[in-house]
Amino acid sequence: MTESTPHLYEVIVVGAGFAGIGSAIKLQQMGSDFVVLEKASEIGGVWRDNTYPDCGCDVPAAFYSYSFAPNPHWSRLFAKQEEIKTYTVDTARQFGVLDKVKLSTNMLEARWHEAQQCWHLQTNNGLFTARFVIMACGPMHVPVQPALPGLETFTGRQFHSSQWDHGIDLKGQRIAVIGTGASAIQFVPEIAKQVASLSLFQRTAPWVLPKMDSPISADWQGRFARHPWLQGLLRKALYLQFEILNSGLRFPFFVKRLQKAGLKNLARGVKDPSLRQRLTPNFALGCKRILLSNTWYRTLAQTHVTVMAGVREIQGKQLIDTDGRSAQVDVLIFATGFEVAHPPIADAIVGASGQKLTAVWQGSAQAYMGTMLPDCPNLFLTFGPNLYTFSSAFVMIEAQLQFIQSALKFARQNAVSQIAVDPVRLALYNQKVQAALQSTVWNSGCASYFLDRNGRNSTNWPWTTMYLRWRLRRFQPTEFVLTRQAHSTKT
Repeated sequence: MTESTPHLYEVIVVGAGFAGIGSAIKLQQMGSDFVVLEKASEIGGVWRDNTYPDCGCDVPAAFYSYSFAPNPHWSRLFAKQEEIKTYTVDTARQFGVLDKVKLSTNMLEARWHEAQQCWHLQTNNGLFTARFVIMACGPMHVPVQPALPGLETFTGRQFHSSQWDHGIDLKGQRIAVIGTGASAIQFVPEIAKQVASLSLFQRTAPWVLPKMDSPISADWQGRFARHPWLQGLLRKALYLQFEILNSGLRFPFFVKRLQKAGLKNLARGVKDPSLRQRLTPNFALGCKRILLSNTWYRTLAQTHVTVMAGVREIQGKQLIDTDGRSAQVDVLIFATGFEVAHPPIADAIVGASGQKLTAVWQGSAQAYMGTMLPDCPNLFLTFGPNLYTFSSAFVMIEAQLQFIQSALKFARQNAVSQIAVDPVRLALYNQKVQAALQSTVWNSGCASYFLDRNGRNSTNWPWTTMYLRWRLRRFQPTEFVLTRQAHSTKT
């Protein structure tokens, strides 16, 4: 095969995190001709990249794993980063897909070629082509770096929490942390044990509920290994618990009960009334991501920790907040999250019209069932627009993979060369999604990463995951525009 005529795969998967490895397993089982492109030198996705102190998951491990690959040996109810990363590698090895992954292969552009009815993927390792593409890039891998006035004058060390600099010894240092999201909740209590001072800059106080975590004894691990149905039962119970949480957030009385639990958690950890007031959220619980911790508030109440307002400006090593208070710091840590509402992958996808996906979206990401994109035939996106909900990511992954498998099988069996989104159905679907979101807590008025730059919620799924799984249970050809051999058929 010459360089000018690269091998035409049936499917190319981009990304080797949980969605990418899950895709590879299902494609292997289908007998597909496929390859997985991974930009890093090892697999693992978000659990490879994030290595900050005490990094872990806020969904119980029995539920945060593939339903078809249970792990009876989780050491804790809520697993830590290293253990989750190991599970990713072990599962890929168990199902024999590691040799399908091309590491250190970064996709630079994916372009649809109408004449050839295939995708051309330019990478740092040459051109790859495929009839179908699964973009399993994940929504949380490009960190947000805020443009702070005077940041260029900062003379200390700085890094983002997702790119933790383990070469910096924080012991005895003056630390500033910007952000109070899911990563800060975990690493701040850990680094506070060793630093001289810690200044936490928060724009909005989050809701933090107690984390019901505990070790899983060797006896219970043994029971789960001998009797897989026990862990399966636990998984089902956790699934129902998260479904109740999602459904409950629609009702004010349920939200208020959860808020009471959050305020009790705050009161237990913080006795100072003025600090407690500063840490009391001013929005409905659930409007932003719900956080879990048993140590966050106790840490913020320590004498060497100061809770500041948002950053107004930086002058050398001095950070000044919007209240006019200042802090002298040696190391600046950004805990400012990721590009969620504006997926960066859209800049690298060029669809049938010759436009980048960013130009098609115009600031508001849209997809059909969060899986198929406008102007992008034969392309599937995992964790696409309006699929996020308070549940395990594996619920969404497995629902989408079932749909993708069904679509690929239909294309094989019916000589379909192209599957495209029907623009009319896409518009009607997104109208229904946005209408349903209006009455949810996510659209109740707070500023969150769920909202895009147009103020539209292009992130959340407004219904239950049971409904999501039902909608994605199989490919429905009548909902798409199909091209069969040399002629187009809209069905």
